[in-house]
Amino acid sequence: MGAHLSSKIAEGRAFMQVVDGNPVDSLSGERIDVVCPSDGKVFASIPASGEADVDRAARAARRAFDEGPWSRMPAFERGRLLTKLCHLVEANADELAALESRDTGKPLRQGRADVAAAMRYYEFYGGAGDKIHGDTIPFLEGYTALTLREPHGVVAGILPWNYPLQILARVAGAALAMGNTLVVKPAEDASLTAIRIAELALEAGFPPGVFNVITGYGREAGAALSAHPQVDYVTFTGSPPTGTAIQQAAAINNRGVTMELGGKSPQIVFADAYIEAALPVLVNAVIQNGGQTCSAGSRILIEAAVYDRVAQGIAERFSKLVAGPHDANLDLGALINPKQKARVSGMVEAAEKAGIPVLARGSIHPDAPSGGWYFAPALFGHVPSGAQIAQEEVFGPVLSLFSFNTEEDAIRLANSTDYGLVAGVWTKDGARQHRVAKRVRAGQVFVNGYGAGGGVELPFGGFKRSGHGREKGFEALYDMSATKTIVFNHG
Repeated sequence: MGAHLSSKIAEGRAFMQVVDGNPVDSLSGERIDVVCPSDGKVFASIPASGEADVDRAARAARRAFDEGPWSRMPAFERGRLLTKLCHLVEANADELAALESRDTGKPLRQGRADVAAAMRYYEFYGGAGDKIHGDTIPFLEGYTALTLREPHGVVAGILPWNYPLQILARVAGAALAMGNTLVVKPAEDASLTAIRIAELALEAGFPPGVFNVITGYGREAGAALSAHPQVDYVTFTGSPPTGTAIQQAAAINNRGVTMELGGKSPQIVFADAYIEAALPVLVNAVIQNGGQTCSAGSRILIEAAVYDRVAQGIAERFSKLVAGPHDANLDLGALINPKQKARVSGMVEAAEKAGIPVLARGSIHPDAPSGGWYFAPALFGHVPSGAQIAQEEVFGPVLSLFSFNTEEDAIRLANSTDYGLVAGVWTKDGARQHRVAKRVRAGQVFVNGYGAGGGVELPFGGFKRSGHGREKGFEALYDMSATKTIVFNHG
């Protein structure tokens, strides 16, 4: 394992937030250390914003919306700027991938994949904004009624730490395409690529105040942004408790919200499935990004007739998984911080104490730095449906296996948690594919596959505790705008 670009990127840099077209520090001058999860060492710093910083950014976004050219710019011109941003992301792909990888601890190849997905978002929304049309409505004689789609105004995007590049792109692409201005607050654990993208947006020609990024702790900057009276709409990806707090804050001003709040996603494997084709997908769906993925396929439901075969195949693959530094490009990297490692470790230890069988464990590379926050993947078999690891989002490389006898059992088990984000169905039976896909309570259902490499075109969001509203695809453009009805009385 040698040193790569990602080991040196941004070394010692004091990053600045981007507000009203300018790089600015926090008004207090306070800063937050940026720590690499791979070795636990500080390598950069970001501003620690407070209420005054949030107010400055929100007012800049309001001025840009009310007084600047952005909201009145033709949609195709906004699209051209988003497309230009896509090209700038491509031109800086190596830097962005290395920055993302070091900041989050994910393998460098995942950082490269995230850059590619981010490009696709800016490309898609660059061409989509002028495709959203209003309607004419049949009404009374002598009247013409029509609808327009108009931007909300100032959109606040509060981002998580697991996929900063991708989630920023899906929020910014849709919000900006519809003519909103934007204030983004990335997670304090992973802010660097958001800052860099805002810098590139200015280079692309976005007017000052349209694309603002502030950094700081969620309890201070995030809370203040959610409740700011200049913010017209809030979008958040993260945990249900934080989502509840953000919705309560936004309700003070009666603002709309889009909430993507995680999942406990099942994959249902029937006895007639193409099992050998399914096995690598089943494993990757929970290992990608170290399991720190809202849509991770963390529950595998296996028909009893093939349970042993599928469990053995997954166990063989799990036992070969290796965690290590981001620039070593192993199967998975470190977890994001000590708190997350303690959470994952605690849930695994509780499952072991409860007597749930451990079928396989991966390993940590012997050369991995001792200061990194690594966790060896864990596979549990015959997990009781009421167990903590069966019901709660672990957000780590932990996979639970369950057995079922009938299709009805499978559907009941799939729907037995408080979440409903994504599901997978593995079967050759076409009728069963449709029946199960319709009855599983999830915002996305994949049949004989799982995930879509970003799935930029595919509406994404959940039922139940997984949240509400939809991101990605054209649905996000509807969420990022409001319908105005105009009625003409022309006699």
